Amino acid sequence: MFSSLKGLFAKSGKGLGLEVAPERINIVQLKKQGQTYKLDTYITEEVPEGIFEDGQIVDSPALAELIQETLNQNNIKCKKIATAIPMREAIIRIIPIPAELDDKELKEMVLNHEAGLYLPYPREEVDLDYQKLGFFEDEDGIEKVQVLLVATRREVTDVYVDTMQQAGLEIDVLDINSFALIRTIREQLRQFGPQEAAVLVDIEFESTEIAIIVDGVPQFSRTVPFGTFQLQSALSRAMNLPTKRDTEMLQGMTIPSTPVDGLRTGATGINPGMAALLRVLGELTDELRRSIDFYLNQSGELEVAQLLLAGPGGGIGQLDEFFTNRLSLPTAQIDPVSSLSLETDEDIPDVVRPGLGIALGLGLREI
Repeated sequence: MFSSLKGLFAKSGKGLGLEVAPERINIVQLKKQGQTYKLDTYITEEVPEGIFEDGQIVDSPALAELIQETLNQNNIKCKKIATAIPMREAIIRIIPIPAELDDKELKEMVLNHEAGLYLPYPREEVDLDYQKLGFFEDEDGIEKVQVLLVATRREVTDVYVDTMQQAGLEIDVLDINSFALIRTIREQLRQFGPQEAAVLVDIEFESTEIAIIVDGVPQFSRTVPFGTFQLQSALSRAMNLPTKRDTEMLQGMTIPSTPVDGLRTGATGINPGMAALLRVLGELTDELRRSIDFYLNQSGELEVAQLLLAGPGGGIGQLDEFFTNRLSLPTAQIDPVSSLSLETDEDIPDVVRPGLGIALGLGLREI
């Protein structure tokens, strides 16, 4: 197991959760208080244009400087962090392994033999980690164990490690952002049975990451090119406004509950900006439907129980009702503050809360 991913499924120490995204960095530190948590630190800082390109870090020194300056300005001395790589950069597979292997044999089998069968890249070009899940009997009656295999291209993990080192930080855990999000809402996911799937829809800045979760484990993942930037750009163009990276305008929007096919523009309908916004949301809905249909066609008797909206776009007003109407599936906007019974010194608006899931999940790794 390569050192870059050694902390993915391990326990870690007391440090910071640091979420790095194309438009912002979020820094959190949590403290355990009995059965609940206290949000000791919450800092968000805008990331300038040019540091990311197509969702990837292209200017490590500038990002490192931004992180270092943000920590210094807020008098944060902690050097250990948990941070995360986007799900689209990860390969996540569940593989069957003979149950009779001991831990050492299992590690050898997974990392040096089985992994190569599931990777689109040469073994020497990826970082790997794994986690044992449950036991089962295959169709021949042979007992096996399911193993969750996670891999990233080494060139990707190297960029994150190098960036944090330039910022004077030590990575305790290099996570996958969907895993951090799942950690935040794990109690919510426990309401679903073993034959029920939850669809996690993480609407980020430049894309939406879709993960289908069964028993708390991602079984299917896909990234589609619709995010808050695309939503706001469509809105701005239709209203003849300049396109900005700051998507705060979306936080004040409320999506009409009327089905989009019945909406009209003009004096008796909705304004052109909302119509443009709904067209992009309609395209995102189509991609969600395709992903769900593809997964269900592969997975027998499973059914989708609920869509869970997360990310900076997950809190847009009445977006849950929009997807419920369009997909005929129950939809809810996640609220990690309530899910974690999180005590905060300042009130966090409902529209912002779905966007804190990843940062809080990273913070949980450092308690």
